[in-house]
Amino acid sequence: MLKLWKLYQHCLSSHPVKTQIISSGILWSIGDISAQYITHSTALSRLNNSDVESEFKINWKRVAITSLFGFGFVGPVGHFWYEGLDRLIRMRLQLQPKSVRFVATKVAADGIIFGPFDLFVFFTYMGFSTGKSLTQVKEDLKRDFLPALILEGGVWPVVQIANFRYVPVRYQLLYVNMFCLLDSAFLSWIEQQNDAPWKQWFTSFQPLKERGGQGRL
Repeated sequence: MLKLWKLYQHCLSSHPVKTQIISSGILWSIGDISAQYITHSTALSRLNNSDVESEFKINWKRVAITSLFGFGFVGPVGHFWYEGLDRLIRMRLQLQPKSVRFVATKVAADGIIFGPFDLFVFFTYMGFSTGKSLTQVKEDLKRDFLPALILEGGVWPVVQIANFRYVPVRYQLLYVNMFCLLDSAFLSWIEQQNDAPWKQWFTSFQPLKERGGQGRL
């Protein structure tokens, strides 16, 4: 384990972007396999064995699609996001590193800007990469985006407080990627749940104008 950590440090020093890309892709692929297993196990517990195959089989096409998200988006974009965010807050805003305001500003920026953008790209990419039309992708976003944003909003701020307070900038994406091992499983699981009743609860609140013209005449 120590040798692996030293190898990672060496690769990160020599090829930071490539190292972040590779590690992100690997972790997101593992996360998707976990999501598939969780979905399969859940289906087995709810349905009869005749409706669901008892043997778990990995959908390697889906794993490849999800890992490409880690390779192509999380790795490179995450690397420049954390590096750029740190420089911006230290140099432009001139906040003291590891201070309460410094950490709070980072957490707020990450939650308001990067978090929603990451979810939007993930669900859009997953839709188009599986052959869905623009209309279908829009419907998936309406169904999946808000539930994921709300549920993740209760977890990631806590994760990022520790990240921005104690982890050096060069290791912050690695720290996030370790949690992304769980997060990728969570997002993949949400995407696979289709129109589950618990999702519909989040999107059941509609403006008055959309309620069949009830109210004013």
